[in-house]
Amino acid sequence: MFDAVRNNKRIVQFFLLLITLPFAFWGMESYIRNAGGPGDIATVDGAGISRQEFGEALRDQQERLRAARGRGFDQSVADSPELRQATLDSLVTRRVLLTQASRARLAVSDAELRELISAIPALQEDGKFSMQRYEQLLRGQNLTRAGFEQRVRQDLILRQMVNAVSDTAIVSQGAAERTVAIQLEQREVAEVVIRPEPFAAQVKLSGEAVKDFYDKNRKQFEDPVRIRAEFVVFSIDALAQLQTVKAEEVDRRFEEEIGGKLRQRDEARATAERILARLKSTPDAFAELAKQHSQDAGTAIKGGDLDFFSRGSMVKPFEDAAFRMKEGQISGIVESDFGFHIIRLTGIRRGAVGEERRASHILFAAPPAPAKSGTSRQDVEREMKREAALKQYAEIAEAFSNTVYEQPDSLGPAAERFRLTVQQTGFFGRMDRAAAGPLGNEKLLAALFSEDATKNKRNTEAVEVAPNVLVAARVLEHKPAALRPLESVRAEIEKDLVAEEAARLAQRDGEGKLARLRNGENISLNWSAAQMVPRQAMRGLVPEAQKAIFAAPSATLPAYAGVQTSAGAYMLLRISQVKPGVAAAADPRVKAQYAQLARLSGNEDFNAYLAALRVRYPVKVNKAVLEAKER
Repeated sequence: MFDAVRNNKRIVQFFLLLITLPFAFWGMESYIRNAGGPGDIATVDGAGISRQEFGEALRDQQERLRAARGRGFDQSVADSPELRQATLDSLVTRRVLLTQASRARLAVSDAELRELISAIPALQEDGKFSMQRYEQLLRGQNLTRAGFEQRVRQDLILRQMVNAVSDTAIVSQGAAERTVAIQLEQREVAEVVIRPEPFAAQVKLSGEAVKDFYDKNRKQFEDPVRIRAEFVVFSIDALAQLQTVKAEEVDRRFEEEIGGKLRQRDEARATAERILARLKSTPDAFAELAKQHSQDAGTAIKGGDLDFFSRGSMVKPFEDAAFRMKEGQISGIVESDFGFHIIRLTGIRRGAVGEERRASHILFAAPPAPAKSGTSRQDVEREMKREAALKQYAEIAEAFSNTVYEQPDSLGPAAERFRLTVQQTGFFGRMDRAAAGPLGNEKLLAALFSEDATKNKRNTEAVEVAPNVLVAARVLEHKPAALRPLESVRAEIEKDLVAEEAARLAQRDGEGKLARLRNGENISLNWSAAQMVPRQAMRGLVPEAQKAIFAAPSATLPAYAGVQTSAGAYMLLRISQVKPGVAAAADPRVKAQYAQLARLSGNEDFNAYLAALRVRYPVKVNKAVLEAKER
């Protein structure tokens, strides 16, 4: 909507990234001097990366994955060797760079650090740095001021190192223009599709073909192991439903939250009314008042100017007001979800997308009205119950896990103790996650299909399938894998073998015709109407054909190409015209391509620099420690 929202959001995200760095270390010198020990997971130039350090970084990465993927998170990804290796690579890379920074005596001055931190909008009040907000935010992240500032210094030093190498990459303007021109090239193409179905009648299968295929591919015709299971779900939501909160406490919280919003709104509106009264007597002071009072930081410095915009660009109340106004007019107070606005219309013009308007505004930020925020007494009560459940969750979750483990022959005791419902599934296979429903978590499936679970019908351990959600299950019935009889699959095999051979015959016929066309023979073929084909993906054209079209030599036209599609058909392609792409230096696409090539070149330069540093500061990995899972 407004520059303030976009700009502030990015800066705040950057700030939050700084205070939640996954690989944070306390003091560069002490960090790189720690001598390696036998329990370390790796060493860089003899300095150790401890198992504890690695474990903390790995848990941080796992939490990031859980937060990013939500309920679809697969626990097996968090426990995978790939994630462990990626985490170690990140730690090693940071350690190598900080070692080089220390040797090169790189540093960030106190003035630079103060300038960065004081410019963060989340730490400002009335446009000025607020030490109180700074300390509150650090306390909320359980950080000391010295520790946080040391982290920021290290991060800035690493950024300097990366930029010093990657920003010096040299890219040719001509290369960018040629690349875009190639991307814009089009070719006029007609096609003939030779389908496999007409060749099916020519296929004669031998008497043993079906049985031979069946014998060689028996696994393909096995019905997999299938089970039917029961399960219980212990979650923060289930625990919250068991909580009780006093009605008077709910009423007090509700009044506090709604009252706080109302006070903020009243204060913002009163300020807006005061400024509006000043504007009625001195309308020419609009820009100056916007600089002093607007809480849209992105436009305040420009006197509130929003430039030209069309319908659909702004939130509706703001847009409706702006498109009702006359040029030069100043509005009354306009309310939106951002707060209260005073608008001045500064221009009207006809644009490419219809009428456009230019306006300036002064924003007095305020939360939405309680009715719009959707907060009700029931919402407050639910939140209070959830807060109470969160305080108890870890302890009760451990008790739940212990009960499932200590009484392994039934889920009944756990369900009764924690007031849960025992649910059941239908039959499903190891790979059939959809049919498994809540049991579709990879770790839980592995436990259910283990020998202990299928033969002894014992409870699985309680597995975390989502944040604050534990599931324990037990196999009720087990159907072992069974080979389907040959006669039950004979028709299926015959159909597949005929289709496969028909596709080969279609390909052989197409390749023969392609060779004759390339030799200059005049073959009677029912070519489709020619159409221009771009390099970009084109609806109705299979990717294999598009690749063949632009791989074909075009020095002599018509040129011919052929390709077999994944559906078994063979396509003959006739290229009758090549329309070269044209890319001028001022073309925005050239500028974008130049920037992309510069980034790629910069990445390559930095990777080469990093590889050289890894040689200078040898890296040794203790694979036994890396592969050992934490217990």
